[in-house]
Amino acid sequence: MDDRQQKYQRAANAIRDAKAIVITSGAGMGVDSGLPDFRGDTGFWKAYPMYERLGMSFVGAANPRNFEGDPSFGWGFYGHRTNLYRETEPHDGFYILQDWVERFKLDHFVVTSNVDGQFQKAGYDEFKVLEVHGSIHHLQCTTPCGMAIWDNEEDIPVDFETMRALHVPKCRHCSAVARPNILMFGDYAWVSDRTGRQEDNFQSFVSKWRSEPLVVVEMGAGTAVPTIRNLGDRFSTMGSNVTLIRINPREPQARGNHISVDTGSLEALQGIDEALQN
Repeated sequence: MDDRQQKYQRAANAIRDAKAIVITSGAGMGVDSGLPDFRGDTGFWKAYPMYERLGMSFVGAANPRNFEGDPSFGWGFYGHRTNLYRETEPHDGFYILQDWVERFKLDHFVVTSNVDGQFQKAGYDEFKVLEVHGSIHHLQCTTPCGMAIWDNEEDIPVDFETMRALHVPKCRHCSAVARPNILMFGDYAWVSDRTGRQEDNFQSFVSKWRSEPLVVVEMGAGTAVPTIRNLGDRFSTMGSNVTLIRINPREPQARGNHISVDTGSLEALQGIDEALQN
């Protein structure tokens, strides 16, 4: 049995012994579904070469000021992302995790920095999901005129050559420009109420299982935007009852005696699942 297989076996043992599981994910989770992870400007420009021509980084494209100064350009990026996420199907790893929850009767909660809604699309209970940066499938007013958040049911065609939207969604309440309910870079207008309710649900979950055998499966969470990574590190210091399984092909390092797997999310989940069959 090689080193990776030993890690898969250790992970499988932790899952068998657990009473609850926290599933956390960063951008790397979507790579196996065909989504880019925007690793550095080069990765972003590979997915969106037109922004390279403009000399614009991911930080520049994912910025709330675009909706204020040039809303069709602001919606060019987020409209394209909306359409892409709607078309993308969750990879098998999402369903492997669901199978573990059911097979081992694990209470569970999902925490993700992704705004793509892939966990809900795969059938996860929306009341057991925390989207720390919000969701592209929900909208709010740019002003904002109030705290309202509503479903994104807009059809947003985009000219991919110019990255301009051919339709700009409007606020249902004041007819100003609407925007995704996403925490963007340098964002002071994000309406966080929906995510706040999700955070309350998650804290109740953690309080319930704090002293019980708990496994955290972290996938594709790097150090560039470390929200999910930091959460995994906090769990890793909670006590001997917690096992962190950190899955990351480039930055797998985990503190202490926790488990680090240096491969992609789907491959690692398949490897652990095979160990669970034995």
